Amino acid sequence: MKVKVAQMDGVKFAVQVRKHTIVCDQPRENGGEDTGMTPPEFLLASLGSCAAFYAAEYLRTRRLADNGVEVTVSAEKLKQPARLGNFSVRVACPVALTEEQTGGLMRSVHHCLIHNTLLASPEIRIESALPISA
Repeated sequence: MKVKVAQMDGVKFAVQVRKHTIVCDQPRENGGEDTGMTPPEFLLASLGSCAAFYAAEYLRTRRLADNGVEVTVSAEKLKQPARLGNFSVRVACPVALTEEQTGGLMRSVHHCLIHNTLLASPEIRIESALPISA
């Protein structure tokens, strides 16, 4: 997987993946125009949409529901170092489930790729691609 992020103007960036482009921006109080989500909001959106996918697949494969799953994700901004923490993922199911089905749904959501990535502290390499001055 690979995305490309290119500065559009100021604190606004175009995020490109495959044939899709989305805008990342900052709220006005942070010097942006509020034309897109912030990077932390993208992270919450990634976790929430992944959890929703796993929940929806659980319900679909068991013929319990074809649509209507809703997921809400929240997190707190922590300091030293600045980061997000204390994530909360709430899965709302469109149909009533038995206790066994609820357990299965929750186990399924725990298999979410983004959830597991965040739990495993991935290695992140940051490389410079700056031109070398003479």
